[in-house]
Amino acid sequence: MNITWCYTFISVLVVSLMGFAGALTLPFKGNALKRIISFLVSFSAGALFGDAFIHLLPEAVEKNGFNTTVSLSLLAGIVFFFILEKIIHWRHCHIETSKNHPHPFAWMNLIGDGFHNALDGMVIAASFVVSPALGVSTTIAVILHEIPQEIGDYGVLVHGGFDRTKALFLNFGAQLTSIIGAFLILILSIELSQLTSVLIPFTAGGFIYIAGCDLIPEMKKEIRISDSIQQLLSILLGVGLMLLLKLIG
Repeated sequence: MNITWCYTFISVLVVSLMGFAGALTLPFKGNALKRIISFLVSFSAGALFGDAFIHLLPEAVEKNGFNTTVSLSLLAGIVFFFILEKIIHWRHCHIETSKNHPHPFAWMNLIGDGFHNALDGMVIAASFVVSPALGVSTTIAVILHEIPQEIGDYGVLVHGGFDRTKALFLNFGAQLTSIIGAFLILILSIELSQLTSVLIPFTAGGFIYIAGCDLIPEMKKEIRISDSIQQLLSILLGVGLMLLLKLIG
């Protein structure tokens, strides 16, 4: 195994550990935890929208132009997650949400996160193929991006019915798909430019679907003005953080 493989797998393992970022909420219980989870669900929606429209789509368009391939890949991501959610609903949604029966949107977020993490692993591996310096800088950028998003994803899983310990380990498991993505890139020797035309807009489409069709409707169940204002501010915070990461990146 050459040095590129070693650097890549050390990097994706470090990134995968960000799946435990939700442990920061473990000291909180009762109403405090409920308010934090509500904030995290709203924050996650904003982060997903921000990631799709500020990071993923501009990256795909910058390298390929806004062509038909990008448009169809984006739509394919939306349609794929629509079909996936239908399958999950058919199998799971006849029983009320509980810790023994998590709501389908929690599974959707977990699967979408897995796709995104696999893409992160691909980008990291492709960057190390170009040069170690580019690989390290890409890894740092991914870590900065993952910490807030994984905390938000953890909140979605808990809100969807998973107990806190299971949510942490499922989140970590979704992070491990980055190793699979990195392995595929190194085996197939795929260049970074080949990822942007299809996989990146496909992932953006999935994020748009999850945020718009699953998380936003879930948030609409809260009708108190104070809660609604908090949700709006949390969404804007999620979008704003993605914008900040873009500006400093």
